[in-house]
Order: sequence, then structure tokens, then C-alpha cells
Amino acid sequence: MIEMLKKVQLFESLNEEQLQHILSIADKQIFSASTVLFHENDPGDTFYVLLKGSIKIFTRGSTGEEKVLSIIGAGESFGELSLLDGRPRSASAQTLEPTTVLSVHAKPFLELLRQQFDITRHIMAELCRRLRDTNQHVYDLTFLDARTRVLKNLILLANRHGQRSGSIITIRIPLNYDELAQMAGVPKQTLAQVLRDLQDRLILNVGANDYTLDLSRLNG
Repeated sequence: MIEMLKKVQLFESLNEEQLQHILSIADKQIFSASTVLFHENDPGDTFYVLLKGSIKIFTRGSTGEEKVLSIIGAGESFGELSLLDGRPRSASAQTLEPTTVLSVHAKPFLELLRQQFDITRHIMAELCRRLRDTNQHVYDLTFLDARTRVLKNLILLANRHGQRSGSIITIRIPLNYDELAQMAGVPKQTLAQVLRDLQDRLILNVGANDYTLDLSRLNG
């Protein structure tokens, strides 16, 4: 389990003793696909480290429409913010496939942060990175056209979750068209048009359970 924790971005600079502290207060849990781990506005008393599978983080508007904010993959963590500021969840989290996590509850976690400054510092750095990502997302929605936003989101998914072989990157994330459209901030019809164009140009191939990007054609 230590080796798995070393791959988690939040803990990648911690030594084995510090990682053991994390493990000592963590519980391993397995969830089936489409399980909601928490809802927006729920009390935040647990954060999670994703060991296997994928999670979508999303919100709902006043009329019930869903907006996917991000996709969490193995080696990432989520839910820390509510533990640190004591406020309700800012978004909901749902599994996209069978998923294994380590869950850490608020009381032992906050006590650990008081005792281990290095762990606190790394968590602060990770939260700063996420804030920068949010700022970039706002910029994209403001200044980039729909086609560019779709393509950028596909490349981000490829970078974070893809497996590369030469110029080919395969993304095995079970996202439907609605969820891809929400991530890019475009209507579903616009997403479909962009994906069709990318497929016609052989840049993108959409399979039953994956997406494949050909970077050599993209660069061309």
C-alpha cells in the first residue's frame, strides 16, 4: 500500500514514515459504479484517495442540470477542502466504474496536520494547484471557442488518464457525451459536431469503452 501512496500527487514528496501516518488513519473501501460518495452541501467529514477506478466531481444547477467539474483518476485525492474549512461540500462525487479508495476522516486527519507540517505544506500546494486549474477553466470558458475547449479537454484527459503508445493515446474513462459536453462547457450538439469532425480527420476514434487520440495527425 505504501508504494501506491507514493504515486498519489498529494503525498508524492513524503517519506515512508509520513506515509505510514496516512495509512494508520485510513480505511480502504470499494464502491460499485454510479455510487454517490457525497452530495453537494453535505457536511464534509471525510476525504478520499483514489486507488483504482474513476470519479466525476459535479454540481447541479437550480433547474437540475448537471455540470461536470473534473474527473478524478487513480493516484488523485478529493474532498479535502471541506475538512480544512469546515464548510459543506462544494460539489458532489460519483463513481464512473468500480472504484477503490482510501477514506480519511476529519478528526484524525486534522490532528495529523497539526503534528506533521510537511504533510500540511504538501496539501496546501495541491490545493493551490487546483485553484490555478479553476482559474484556467474560467479563462477557457471566457475566451476559447467551443471547438478549442472540446479539443483541450480531450488533451487534458489524455494527459491525466491516457496510456500512450508512440503518437497514439488511449483514454479509458467511461464518460458519455453529456459528461464530455459538461466538462468542455459546450452544448451536446456542438460536442457531437466537433467529435465527428475529429473522427473524419482521423484524429480521434471513439470506441465502446475508450477514446483514442492520434497526436501525429493533430500536430499536422
